[in-house]
Amino acid sequence: MDSSPSDYDVIVIGAGVMGSSTAYQASKRGLKTLLLEQFDFLHHRGSSHGESRNIRAAYPEHYYSSLVIKSYKLWEQTQAQVGFNVYYKAHHFDMGPSNDPTILSIIENFRENNLPYQLLRREQVNEKFSGRVNIPDDWVGLSTEYGGVIKATKAVTMFQTLARNHGAVLKDNVEVTDIKNDGAGVVVSTANGEKFRGKKCVVTVGAWVNKLLKKVSGVELPIQPLETLLCYWRIKEGHEGKFTISGDFPTFSSFGSVLLYGSPSLEFPGLIKVAVHDGNPCDPDKRPWGSGVMMNEMKEWVEGRFGGLVDSSEPVVKQSCMYSMTPDEDFVIDFLGGEFGEKVVLGAGFSGHGFKMAPVIGKILTELVVDGGTNEVDLKHFRIGRFNKTSKH
Repeated sequence: MDSSPSDYDVIVIGAGVMGSSTAYQASKRGLKTLLLEQFDFLHHRGSSHGESRNIRAAYPEHYYSSLVIKSYKLWEQTQAQVGFNVYYKAHHFDMGPSNDPTILSIIENFRENNLPYQLLRREQVNEKFSGRVNIPDDWVGLSTEYGGVIKATKAVTMFQTLARNHGAVLKDNVEVTDIKNDGAGVVVSTANGEKFRGKKCVVTVGAWVNKLLKKVSGVELPIQPLETLLCYWRIKEGHEGKFTISGDFPTFSSFGSVLLYGSPSLEFPGLIKVAVHDGNPCDPDKRPWGSGVMMNEMKEWVEGRFGGLVDSSEPVVKQSCMYSMTPDEDFVIDFLGGEFGEKVVLGAGFSGHGFKMAPVIGKILTELVVDGGTNEVDLKHFRIGRFNKTSKH
């Protein structure tokens, strides 16, 4: 066995928001860190690009709301270090049928953990938003102070800038084709023939996770890439100011037969983002760049909920994005195991709701590399073992 010194303490594969956050956390802890990206940095082919992502603590599961609340602090600390803002404060508003199990579970979580919220009936919603939001009679609204918008591509830039400032090496257009355990650590092979040696490796490759893992270990996880569409709708003339983030309009989610979410007017003046939390299964290397799902339901929702103040005929801006869905929509944060033991750490399956927690997930992945565990969250929710793994070994 070759046991010559490793070139790096940790090699992070995949420079989306999770990999970039991990590279920042690892380099900040003094690890010699290499961050590799198969495409250009800040490319638009994955799950970390674009204008905005919502941040909200309104989850049925306490382990997520706890991670989000930790992330708020980390977003603020990190943007203070880089000198520009990526997190913009807003309240958050959930709406849906009064008997919707998700809404009921969110209320229960907030009650049990003493998180402040307001539960509103239809007339109270109308009053709170001065007619900007209308819900049906049998719906309720749930208002909390834990909302906000994260500028997506700008956030990835922030983590990469800080990682570089802490001495990390960043390389893009480097496609990883294999990872081998060489006894002393790992050897990462790339499509252009280069090899990099590291003591440990973190895999954060988004929708490409199974393509890489199949080659590396024969492990295949039940992670399904979906292509989803982010839609921006035109606010009718004279009403634009009513829906802005500075005008106190919240980030929002809507439950019921269709799960929608959106954010106040910020990145495109006069437009508001409303999208469906769903998509079409896809191969990340052969994207259809399709027209999205449930467009008619979205149009109906925009028409019904915004009191006719937003043009529901057609979204005026559409941006394609990918989700990496697990069957239970919980993340995968774990050691790869098998022949790699604890040398390879996996962060995957963020299921369209992980971006907001990227600061704390980067910290957790780094702690798994350095300390072999984390106190940030109970990892039982995120272990690979909850799936029936298939392996060629």
